[in-house]
Amino acid sequence: MKLAGPKTSKSRKHKTSSPSHPPAPSDSTAPRMRTPLPGPTAASLIEADLRVSSPSNTRDYPLVVRRASGCVVEDVDKNRFLDLAAGIAVCATGHCHPKVVAAIRQQAGELIHICGSDFYYPVMVQLMQKLAAITPGKGPKRVLLTNSGTEATEAAFKLARFHTNRKWAIGFHGAFHGRTMGSLSLTCSKARQKQGFGPLVPMVAHSPYGSTDFIENSLFKQQMRPDEVAAIFFEPIQGEGGYIIPEPPFVHHLRRLCDEHGILLICDEIQSGMGRTGKMWAVEHFGVVPDIMLIAKGVASGMPIAAVVAQEPIMNWPPGAQGSTYGGNPVSCAAALATIELVEAGLMRNAAVLGPIRLDRLRRLSERYPCIVRPRGLGLMSAIDVVNPRSTKPDPALRARLLLEAFNRGVILLPCGETGVRFCPPLVITQAQLTSGLDIFESAVSATSASPRL
Repeated sequence: MKLAGPKTSKSRKHKTSSPSHPPAPSDSTAPRMRTPLPGPTAASLIEADLRVSSPSNTRDYPLVVRRASGCVVEDVDKNRFLDLAAGIAVCATGHCHPKVVAAIRQQAGELIHICGSDFYYPVMVQLMQKLAAITPGKGPKRVLLTNSGTEATEAAFKLARFHTNRKWAIGFHGAFHGRTMGSLSLTCSKARQKQGFGPLVPMVAHSPYGSTDFIENSLFKQQMRPDEVAAIFFEPIQGEGGYIIPEPPFVHHLRRLCDEHGILLICDEIQSGMGRTGKMWAVEHFGVVPDIMLIAKGVASGMPIAAVVAQEPIMNWPPGAQGSTYGGNPVSCAAALATIELVEAGLMRNAAVLGPIRLDRLRRLSERYPCIVRPRGLGLMSAIDVVNPRSTKPDPALRARLLLEAFNRGVILLPCGETGVRFCPPLVITQAQLTSGLDIFESAVSATSASPRL
């Protein structure tokens, strides 16, 4: 009986036509519209969905996906789209990368599940070793595998309280850390995400993102003593909050503040990690080593897995303090190992090369169209805000029309923040695809906004 999981890259090879750019669903990567949107098959499925799905789901426009490959998504009516959202920054290696698919298929033929909280299996050990090796910090680390980003946040929250024997946690305005009760308590992105769910976990406070002044001059003086704070949770780039990139001194001050008061600095890399910013982790741009890292989304190219990575002395809870039936699922672990290999082999570099090209294009769009403001980004994680071209005030309705117009022209984009549009394509995107997508986006802007600046 063969028990070995997927081997490392040196011993396990997958035959693919192109390691970095898997073939599209057909012979062209350009968007192609065969029907008005939604098409007849899509409309029927949407009608069926609305009869049975939770009304809590948010759908920005009527996309019904049949299949996808690389950066190309095909709907059930054979309309073809260029994906500049990567399944909300999840499909780091593109959709159905052949190397990831091969790893999933091989692992599924060997072992689909056995509880990693109760037993051992090679592929789980390999992934934990890899994550410990590639996260910031030179000392030994320990890894807890979970199913999702919100579970990783919950586990880190518990670990921080256990390790420090303190109760307070601090997050930031605009933060999104998940929707389960503990992570939702830390989330401070949109009021509707918390509406009707209180009381939430107590002893959680929030501060404006980008400065430590409020923490030091208000929270520590009026709400809690510093020695009562277990952890500060922060995103090195805020995701759902609007793709907000802080100034380096803010991150450095956070580290200093935590060191001064024995507070754990917990870095949420759920959306910004896995090579998206041109480095493996966004926090590396700031030269700061956190105490705990939260990893999810792009780590397994769409398979459900997440991780808490902590410096070894911090993860000191006893057996039974935390566990998971499905956390570290063997198939997801295999997908994660294949994903990390691809990111390290060239996709992270691709993000670093194409990021400035895209940011330059977004800046030129902002100069030309008064409704597009504040272009920003690192690597293939960038955004713009949409404002009323006359009043310059945030304009959520105009953003919605812009996203729909881009969709109708064959480009998939998602919102972030109050009026942001995020650009987070698969890291396999080519310069030609990037240019095509931005050309289409500009045509959508032109169609929905006031006259461009001359």
